[in-house]
Amino acid sequence: MNESHAKKECVVTGVAGFVGSHLAERLLAMGHTVVGVDNFFSGRLHNIASFREHPNFSFCRADVREQNLLDRLKRAHPGLKYCFHLAAIVSVPYSMDYPDRTMEINYQATVRLLGEADRLGFTAFIFAGSAAEYGDDQRTPLLEGYATERTRHLSPYGRSKFLASKQVESSLRGASLRFFNIYGPRQDPGSQYSGVISRFTDAAAKGRPLTILGDGQQTRDFVYVADVVDAYILAAGLKGKNGAMPRGIYNIGTGKSTTILELAEAIKRACDNNSGLKFLPERPGDIRHSLAAVDKFRDTAGWEPRVDLPDGLRHTLNFEST
Repeated sequence: MNESHAKKECVVTGVAGFVGSHLAERLLAMGHTVVGVDNFFSGRLHNIASFREHPNFSFCRADVREQNLLDRLKRAHPGLKYCFHLAAIVSVPYSMDYPDRTMEINYQATVRLLGEADRLGFTAFIFAGSAAEYGDDQRTPLLEGYATERTRHLSPYGRSKFLASKQVESSLRGASLRFFNIYGPRQDPGSQYSGVISRFTDAAAKGRPLTILGDGQQTRDFVYVADVVDAYILAAGLKGKNGAMPRGIYNIGTGKSTTILELAEAIKRACDNNSGLKFLPERPGDIRHSLAAVDKFRDTAGWEPRVDLPDGLRHTLNFEST
């Protein structure tokens, strides 16, 4: 077996979250071993139900702020070499209310885990970055170099993710993936952490009006969760160009822009929803326009988004109707 495709042992923090559960599921399907970490602050037990009893999966209920967390996990699982760090405060409004807690979890805990991974000789440390790291930068598409110390971040969430990404970038084993708007099956529409697509599809399927925050002219780059998982796998060197790991900071999006109004109308049509739209004030801290430049990761790792928005919406709606 090619070494890059041999069985690996991986840690996934935030494993009970929307993206973390999809990532763990894929790693297990590829034949790898997964140690999942979550404290259920925003993750949900039902997200890991499909693989909770998998023979290659182990679960550790823990907070990522725990000192020497990776040391403890490696003592129990000596073969651990890959860390996918997704656990975080992911709500912009929550970060506005609790900035210190957000910085402690998103930045300080990340730096501590990265240091442990370096000391323990991990092969890869893959961090979940965010488009919010670009703050109020209105240039489009957004290039990775646009986020700097001078960037005016619109929330503690964006600032904490930026600081953590820069630390990860400085590591010999680190890659930070700046994700734009992720959507897909298993995203909880009732959670304060949910994305606009999960909220829209839930309302449309129930015949309710779709609620838009602001005027609906905001634009987003929506990327399907399966494509996001592909990016994680490539970033860790578990697939792709000779198993090489691309280090640094990379945007993960589609490079295509959609207004919130366009999105709402597309979902209403797909659900045959005629209940109209409801407009509420825009949330403080939200970015007006967001579009990824995706050339860097494509050229480095060979990644391309495979699922376009209409297909992704169909997959999401089909999942929610089951």
